[in-house]
Amino acid sequence: MKLPYGIADFHKLITQGYFYADRTDCIASLEQAGDHLLFLRPRRFGKSLVLSMLENYYDVAKSDEFERLFGQLAIGRNPTPRRNQYFVMRWDFSAVMTQGNTEAIKQALHDHINVCVQGFLGRYRERLPQVSFVNPDNALASFHAVVDAVGRTPYKLYLFIDEYDNFANEVMAAQLNGGQDRYATLVHGEGILKTVFKTIKSLASGQGLDKVFIIGVSPVVMSDISSGYNVARDVSFLPKYRDLCGFHESEVANTLEKIGAECNLPESQVQEALSTMRTFYNGYRFGYEDGPLLYNPTLALYFLQNYQEECTYPREILDDNLAMDRNRIEYIACLPHGQELVAKALDATEPLLIGQLARRFGVHDMLTAAKDRAFLASLMYYLGILTIDGRDGMGDLALRIPNLVIRRLYVERIWDALLPGYEDRETAHRATRRFYGSGDLELLCDFIENRYFQVFDNRDYRWSNELVVKTAFLVILFSDTFYIMDSETAIDTGYADLSMIVRPDMRQYQLLDHLLEFKYVPLKALNMSSEEIKSKSREELRALPQVKDKLTEASEQLARYRAMLEQTYGEKLRLTTHAVAALGLTRLVWE
Repeated sequence: MKLPYGIADFHKLITQGYFYADRTDCIASLEQAGDHLLFLRPRRFGKSLVLSMLENYYDVAKSDEFERLFGQLAIGRNPTPRRNQYFVMRWDFSAVMTQGNTEAIKQALHDHINVCVQGFLGRYRERLPQVSFVNPDNALASFHAVVDAVGRTPYKLYLFIDEYDNFANEVMAAQLNGGQDRYATLVHGEGILKTVFKTIKSLASGQGLDKVFIIGVSPVVMSDISSGYNVARDVSFLPKYRDLCGFHESEVANTLEKIGAECNLPESQVQEALSTMRTFYNGYRFGYEDGPLLYNPTLALYFLQNYQEECTYPREILDDNLAMDRNRIEYIACLPHGQELVAKALDATEPLLIGQLARRFGVHDMLTAAKDRAFLASLMYYLGILTIDGRDGMGDLALRIPNLVIRRLYVERIWDALLPGYEDRETAHRATRRFYGSGDLELLCDFIENRYFQVFDNRDYRWSNELVVKTAFLVILFSDTFYIMDSETAIDTGYADLSMIVRPDMRQYQLLDHLLEFKYVPLKALNMSSEEIKSKSREELRALPQVKDKLTEASEQLARYRAMLEQTYGEKLRLTTHAVAALGLTRLVWE
């Protein structure tokens, strides 16, 4: 089996025998959905492959290859009359330079479109009438000439635009730094980007440009240019297209089964790999209706390729190509109340609730408008760092972190914000290393008391002090290299605060499984000041009646959870349990 990691060329996938998850059954309905379509998904989610598939289906120059390319796929059994009936042109705005002043970016955009025009003329030179000129300084005039030439043939033009919002994404990733002014010049008034889409709209009025399919991450640019291009239909939320990108679990399971056979792995090991992939990579849901949970295809292929080549998991569970998404969380965290929302998203006991997703907002809104929870959470959804988890009893939309690999990005953001220094990292590393192998909490709790609790602003964590404690341990202990970590793990009829189950491929090492339960005792309940608490030893604090009761309660819960986990994992489980009580945000004791 050939796995197409990093390949978005449909022709290459099919002709060279790569794995392909068939999504051609959507072609007929997309034809009926409209002539100007917008489709949004997070980055690295397979959008470019969708464009490539459509290009190959409609390209008049590929008519002789239709059976070879599509004969074994869903659309090949029932093709539409429009197959191979278009000239196709593709623009990829991710290839356009976004640095420099607006004139430099404008010229880069003209250059890119002209390159696409030149390639188009070369590809269809035997089918097109002579095009009078290509204007190096005005790519829109060049494009106009091409559309005029197409209009004199029996065919029409289908335009595909990849990464249409690349400019806005770059502004967002770069934070302020003057980027918003440069972007505004490109989209407002007679800015070049707005002019490009006005030209597209004009040429689609019976002049030879028949259909346009646009993909991107968010609706930002479409909102900013709406007065110049108000004809696009956003099909991103329609139930029939919710799995146009992404893998179903059945597709991942079938691929794992084949790899398991190649590697001569037992069925139990293959199922274990599927469970691991589900935890780290599954969990995305698009559209408002209940729908299937989907795997990020780039991450899934990253894992599968390593599993095929090495017959074991990749040591680094997060693909470096997705690691840059932490910049998106950084952007959110820097907005007003953004840090609060980033931390709140880690609370598995209480999903983020909003009335509905924001569908229209521009870069100006992102940078300057008042940010309420709905706005910020909507942006996080488009970026792929939150996903839809259904609706609550009042009909509000519930959002959550989709999976463990995205949770890691949140954890890293909090860690970087609170404890960026070298010494802190080294001290924390020593404490966590000791805890992983022995269960000794002393160094870890010392570090949390003396460093973590000292540097964050209580105003950002005002909704639940127990959550602050839980988040502290999650942030410091998080390791997807060694553990499958879960906050609020569902066990029987209860929820353990934090579970750390050793990854199946890491059980060869001296790592313990851990289960932690946290309790919070406010200082006012103890009728003691922070200074009094600090002056006492942990033995003295542990003997306080309120603390003792909380630790007993936590220990009883852990005993129930232990029994269920031992039943689930059997003899391979090396479980240690930890009842931890926080006395205010001042001291920690455990048993």
